[in-house]
Amino acid sequence: MDGGTGRHTKATEPTALSYPDLPDAATLSTEELPADLRDTEIRERHLSAVDLSERDATGVRLIECRLDEVDLSGAILRRASIRDAVFRGGSWANVDAHQATLTRVELRGVRLTGAVLAASKIADVRFIDCRLNLSSVRFGQLERVTFENCRLEEADLYEATLTSVIFAGCDLTQANLAKATFARCEMRECELNGVGGPEQLRGVGMPWPDLVRHAAVLAQGLDVHILEDE
Repeated sequence: MDGGTGRHTKATEPTALSYPDLPDAATLSTEELPADLRDTEIRERHLSAVDLSERDATGVRLIECRLDEVDLSGAILRRASIRDAVFRGGSWANVDAHQATLTRVELRGVRLTGAVLAASKIADVRFIDCRLNLSSVRFGQLERVTFENCRLEEADLYEATLTSVIFAGCDLTQANLAKATFARCEMRECELNGVGGPEQLRGVGMPWPDLVRHAAVLAQGLDVHILEDE
């Protein structure tokens, strides 16, 4: 840290993420999707208000696409590869995206309650105003990821690896951080009450007011006993 400033040096700051590279909206196709989405490549499409709930899209490859208000709730996206895509609204509730790969993706206002992203690789991804409560990213690899104003209550990050991940204005109440590892990560104005495995937060950057507000949680992680005033 810089002497007396409370600010981390650049060596500990998150690496900036890359944004989705999409074709011009006018060139995106709106053709019907194939009936069978398994192991299918979908490229340069614009999907709006499409119901794909409960569909089996195992191994689907979604490339350079824009999806507005698309319902993927309960869909199977195991081993899916999603690259250079933007999701606006819609639902990923209870989606099974085990071992999926997300690269240069933005999700804004998407409901991901109960979504399973276990063992997934998530790089250069922004979650903005999303609900990820009860979601699972167990054993996931997150690199250059930003969560902005997201709800992550009871999210499961067990043994996840987080590198250059920023949580800003997020609610992580009772989230499971057991065995998770954080490198060059930051948390700003987040709620951490009842998090499991608070000792894993060692090394995470926080503004001074947040450190004070979360003193009890951080003390628990460091096994510091708080003495009552006599």
